[in-house]
Amino acid sequence: MSADDFHDLDAVVDTVRYPIADLDCAITTEIIESARVSLASAGVVALPGFLRDKVIAEVASYATAEKHSANLQDATGTAYLGAVDTSYPEGHPRRNAQHSRTWVFDYDLVPSHNPVRRLFEFDGLTEFISAILGRTPLFRMADPLGALNLTLMEDDHVQGWHYDSTDFVVSLAIQSSDCGGEFECARDIRHAEEENYESVARVLSGEAGDLVSVYPMTPGTLMVFMGRNSLHRVAPVIGTTPRIVALLGYDTKPDTQSSDGLKLMRYGRTTTRSVA
Repeated sequence: MSADDFHDLDAVVDTVRYPIADLDCAITTEIIESARVSLASAGVVALPGFLRDKVIAEVASYATAEKHSANLQDATGTAYLGAVDTSYPEGHPRRNAQHSRTWVFDYDLVPSHNPVRRLFEFDGLTEFISAILGRTPLFRMADPLGALNLTLMEDDHVQGWHYDSTDFVVSLAIQSSDCGGEFECARDIRHAEEENYESVARVLSGEAGDLVSVYPMTPGTLMVFMGRNSLHRVAPVIGTTPRIVALLGYDTKPDTQSSDGLKLMRYGRTTTRSVA
């Protein structure tokens, strides 16, 4: 979707605060430069108040009402997105099982008129994210299930400690839970030359609060997070109000797809089914 096609962008995004359709605007330039500094120093950039309140309410209402169509991802694996490896000694991170449980709406279950989907398909947002990351060109994922997801986490749901299989993740916070559901991150705890298993084991056992930063889930916030080398999780959700987040998939290569194994685990299927 081009800028010319998105006539009501300002009804979805606070374009006074975030004029994302004009990358040459002084305000946007300042936002991008500040975001790059934040990514370099903390591995995270959060832009609060990015979405309009009306959009937040609409998307939250949709996800809550249509939860029956989502897939309940209930999986156990290690932080390395694989099975427990018993060849490692007791207490080693690669045999430490992490539990994740959340409802997932895949891309083809998010209606074309949904404002989050319209925003994701807007080329101007892709260009804005590309400018923040300093990665050009940037492409929306081509995965018909995984390019855009809505996740809904209810009482006692959790996303266990893990690393991402991609360099970065882009999210839009929609609704916070009554309690819990914070985003917790041990930034750059590993590197290509060093897995740093000792510190990772401390995080997994809950004994490394000094290494973990906690970010509240504030509705309307756009977040970009560098997750390949930063161990992170969503803390257990508590209460009757679900935690709802949109996850936007991008890659520096065109036509990027998820594996069938990941699709089965996350969406319960590998093929699409359309909604209006």
